[in-house]
Amino acid sequence: MTFTALSLTLIFVLIPLILSKTLKLGLEKDTVIATIRSVIQLLAVGYVLKFVFEANSNIYILLMIALIIIAATLNARKKGKAIRGITWKIAVTFIIIEVVTQGILLGLNIVPATAQYIIPISGMLIGNSMVLSILFLNRFSAEIETSRDEIELILSLGGTPKQAIQKQLTDSIRASMIPTIESQKTIGLVQLPGMMSGQIIGGADPIQAVQFQLLIIFGLLTTATLTSILIGFLSYPTLFNERMQILRKILY
Repeated sequence: MTFTALSLTLIFVLIPLILSKTLKLGLEKDTVIATIRSVIQLLAVGYVLKFVFEANSNIYILLMIALIIIAATLNARKKGKAIRGITWKIAVTFIIIEVVTQGILLGLNIVPATAQYIIPISGMLIGNSMVLSILFLNRFSAEIETSRDEIELILSLGGTPKQAIQKQLTDSIRASMIPTIESQKTIGLVQLPGMMSGQIIGGADPIQAVQFQLLIIFGLLTTATLTSILIGFLSYPTLFNERMQILRKILY
């Protein structure tokens, strides 16, 4: 695709701008900002990745992965600022996910140990983990606030914090995993995933594209499970004080 052809795709930006203006939705400014940021960020990343791929250095690969994890952590922590140490809890979760997934992929020689494979796969898995952590924290906060009386009753009867919050924790983990599981049920029927579509457009064999997409799908299922469980079990103890009383202000 040439830059001239790419510039013509701005038609897809003009359509929402016109509709927002016509219907007085007030989204024109946000749409323009989102468009400009996406162009700048993606072009910058493109040139950086080109340099990293050509250098083929393990140091640059680690730096790119670290940048991905830091950016994802800073974005995800916004939904749990009131949880003590939420930043490092999320960061540790993402690091564990990266180590587990790449350990399996590289350890079993499923993909080559090159920047061309490691960085894009890491970005997709950590990006999905970031979204799931936000979904989990949103649901967890709502579950706690609506069940505060029930939690305090269990604590007053001698229950431990884990026993008091077990139902809310389990329900939140389950709810945050549902979108990933449901999307996988219809994949290939309702939509062709991004990685698979990109490879096909780039001229790759469709069967090979499917194989790589299945790799990502199975990896996403692992990240969905690990993200919610790790953040949940790392976070819930900090919701109680030293006398095993639930804090009055949680996640807000």
